[in-house]
Amino acid sequence: MRDVSIIGLGQTVVGEHWDKSLRMLGYEALNSAMASARIERIDALYVGNMLSGELTKQEHLGALIADFSGQRGIEAMKIEAACGSAGAAFRVGYAMVAGGMQDVVAVMGVEKMTDQESSLTTSALAMAADAEYEALQGLSFVGINALLMRRYMHEHGYKKDDFAQFAINAHANAVNNPNAMFRSLITARQFADAKPIADPINLLDSSPIADGAACVILAPTAMAREFTDKPVRVRASAVATDTVAVHDRRDPLYLEGGAISAQKAYAQAGIGPWDLDLFEVHDAFTIMSALSLEAAGFAPRGKGVRLALDGEIGIGGRLPITTMGGLKARGHPVGATGMYQIVEVTQQLRGEAGANQVRDARLGMAQNIGGSGATVVTTILERA
Repeated sequence: MRDVSIIGLGQTVVGEHWDKSLRMLGYEALNSAMASARIERIDALYVGNMLSGELTKQEHLGALIADFSGQRGIEAMKIEAACGSAGAAFRVGYAMVAGGMQDVVAVMGVEKMTDQESSLTTSALAMAADAEYEALQGLSFVGINALLMRRYMHEHGYKKDDFAQFAINAHANAVNNPNAMFRSLITARQFADAKPIADPINLLDSSPIADGAACVILAPTAMAREFTDKPVRVRASAVATDTVAVHDRRDPLYLEGGAISAQKAYAQAGIGPWDLDLFEVHDAFTIMSALSLEAAGFAPRGKGVRLALDGEIGIGGRLPITTMGGLKARGHPVGATGMYQIVEVTQQLRGEAGANQVRDARLGMAQNIGGSGATVVTTILERA
């Protein structure tokens, strides 16, 4: 196995791109990443996407974006793992370079969600749940996470407003991210007064649907400095799964897939959780931030919320999370989200995060979750 490094980055602004097609968003992110790596040709392209067939009636994204980007003839394919699609695509690209099958590989996440009515998008997202035993019974992902949050509050004695700091922190960090969808501060009062969606979840607990694309270029570490002065090494890449339906799990409040994935990644990297300088959590809902922090080993069961309440998750805190706004404020173009996380960790490790720079960041982790925890991809990166 060869060591692998990230040599180029590209991303589009996250938002409602009425004037850009799915292929154009993909092209822009890929073109930017290739320019960053100072290359004109790649060996392969792996595209993470969840909903292109359902929402844009377009599949076959690998060949489509390769052709549109002037890369006709290369190996190219789409990888789908629900909201974990981009993380899964990164895992494939990493394995191809590490295994010596390819040398210079682009990995992209791309999604276009806002051209359809919200009811259709909500229905499409529910395809990542158990179709027979969750979606058919009327459970949306908001509904599933509301049930998890209600149970967590009941078992651990929290109030609804105790989750506010997750959202407040994400918005504070998004203010300084030019690619974020919501670059505005929110207050505890605004959080408390936000429109309810599925009790106890309200609008400010929830990440927004969005359009966007992000991309990285991978190469063997031995070649990396031929392309960039700031390569970032992939220390670990791990995937684990759990049941798709929450009610089939041994404990609905324990992200077993997240825990297994994180432990595999720590073992690969030869580190423990508190060796990390930052963590990009998959904060699709505030409850998921708490569950992810616990599963990844940063807090005991039922104590994930305390990290937020105690001020530990800000840029200058003990464990900075959602450092560029996270899913909550940067936005959540589902099939692209995992690649935005990896791009943002890389920016931190390259010292390119601007006002949000985590001081002396050397090791960073991203955890991309598909569904309500059925697929979890954990990536650990290191400053070269």
